[in-house]
Amino acid sequence: MSTGPGYQEATMAGDRETGPGVARTATLYDVARAAAVSTATVSRVINSSDPVRPATRRRVLAAIEELGYVPDGSAQSLAQRRKEVIGLLAVISRGPETDVERQGSLFIEEVLRGLESSVSDVGWSVLISFLRDSDPPSAYQRMLRMSAKVDGLVIAEDIVGRKQLAKLAVRVPIALIANDSRGVHADSIGVDNRSGTESMVRHMVERHGRTRLFYITGPAEALDALERRAAFDDAVASYPEVTVAGYYAGHFGAVSGQLAVRELLAGPRRDLPDAIICANDQTAIGAMRDLQAAGIRVPADIAVVGFDDMHVSALLTPPLTTVRQPMRELGERACSFLLERVADPALPPRAERLPTELIIRESCGCGPHSAAAAR
Repeated sequence: MSTGPGYQEATMAGDRETGPGVARTATLYDVARAAAVSTATVSRVINSSDPVRPATRRRVLAAIEELGYVPDGSAQSLAQRRKEVIGLLAVISRGPETDVERQGSLFIEEVLRGLESSVSDVGWSVLISFLRDSDPPSAYQRMLRMSAKVDGLVIAEDIVGRKQLAKLAVRVPIALIANDSRGVHADSIGVDNRSGTESMVRHMVERHGRTRLFYITGPAEALDALERRAAFDDAVASYPEVTVAGYYAGHFGAVSGQLAVRELLAGPRRDLPDAIICANDQTAIGAMRDLQAAGIRVPADIAVVGFDDMHVSALLTPPLTTVRQPMRELGERACSFLLERVADPALPPRAERLPTELIIRESCGCGPHSAAAAR
């Protein structure tokens, strides 16, 4: 298994045709011509071997992206041979990390376990590249480099735009997890965020009578976050007696929950919500910690709920009520789709939604016996 981008790239590429209607593969010489520089300059930009003027570097990188050039000649010359490697590219962190993130068992790590299990069944390997933040230009360049080293790519969450994904899908089979696949010749796997979020709101309102709900969102570029926020708004709208006490723009990290609570506590106590709905478990853990540190009881004063069902969520005090999504199965299904597309690239794009499940514990207000009965 390989991690990170620390690999060397070749500096030549040959032309090839892959069949009727498939565009000619761009070469190093095409990039040099488009950028109006020498091939040696293109090579220096690719390998970062010698200083290149910033304006020249930008021009070369723009030409690489426009042409869809992959700087790996050896991979192109062996394109018809299986490498028996699948690549995984994902954002592992979008902001400051706490011990919650460092303890592991996060969403993408569970997805990776499912992917690795399926890949090992056929004797293949996984090439992994984790991003510490969402940076579309550098992420796309990394995808291009990885595409020359693998038989297919699994891309988790919205890292680059659909236009770039469409270009990439011409070069290599792609499976998308929690990503918008419209206009992209790729398969997509996601979960039913709507029913999961609606069941959570329904439980908080109908079972516990919570009527002042505060929502902590996920990152604006993440499809899961957008779907959960939309489902929350629609669910609340169906209860005239319920008001939204506010929103906090989070990034799926524990720090988001902590900062949201600190913002709430800076205002009058009479304006506090009676429940905080979080877009994922990490956020919920951060929120619970700061509420408890401020002497606010969870759930007696403010209930807190999440989404994911991380392993640690059941070990909290109180245990976290959450929506379970089948994270490992996401990896398994993505691998299955991708292997089928590697074998037959002409397959039509497929999309699948996996079910979610409300997991009732104690942070919502249910007692241990009620939570056990619900299970």
